[in-house]
Amino acid sequence: MTVKVLILEDNPVARSFLCRVVRESFSDQLQIVEAADLESARREVGLHGHSHQNGFKLMLVDLELPDGNGMELLSELSGSPALKIVTTLYSDDDHLFPALQCGADGYLLKEDRFEVLVEELQRIVRGQPPLSPAIARRLLSHFRPGSSGESGPMALNSGFGAFSSSGFMGSRPVPLDVMAGETIRLSPRENEVLTYLSKGFTIKEIANLMGIKWYTVNDHIKSIYKKLNVSSRAEAAVVASKQGLV
Repeated sequence: MTVKVLILEDNPVARSFLCRVVRESFSDQLQIVEAADLESARREVGLHGHSHQNGFKLMLVDLELPDGNGMELLSELSGSPALKIVTTLYSDDDHLFPALQCGADGYLLKEDRFEVLVEELQRIVRGQPPLSPAIARRLLSHFRPGSSGESGPMALNSGFGAFSSSGFMGSRPVPLDVMAGETIRLSPRENEVLTYLSKGFTIKEIANLMGIKWYTVNDHIKSIYKKLNVSSRAEAAVVASKQGLV
């Protein structure tokens, strides 16, 4: 039986990476439908026809999109039986908890390693919620003694309680236009490493492909992150795509 999957992601590099993650995660025959904006996703799931009989079993939904926010789609699909998972760079409270309130069944960070994302998606088969490790820790912290989550400004109907927007040191991605007008010069080796990173290869795999040691690859990655002013492979892929570096 073919399992139908929707991937809503505006960045083509990240979308290709997520497609690879999904194919690696499940042994089923998959039909992956890609959408780069909200309007395209709405057409694919049949929202314009007011029908949720689209056959999708799994949806990966980005939050920041060219024509709106992925939370809009989550809310509109509240009656759909599909499993809806947010895939984003944002790990802060202002994105996490509203997404869960809008109906997200899981929350994954695109900056996680390929292997981690595969493992978290496979939790679906075991009946566990797919959550990135950092997100799971953030949620658990709300139930610990002394947590400030009990008096936060927004009460959630999802069962995760209330939260304080200032209660955690949330990490945010680097704005894509932060280096507008600047010339970024990567060495040929760094460009090669960045290309492999953007495709989701691990450090060990990159080292084997390039015929160099893993720690040399690691040094290249540190240099790339410094030059691009980013802190994760997902951010590097987004900035590199926007700047035309790969």
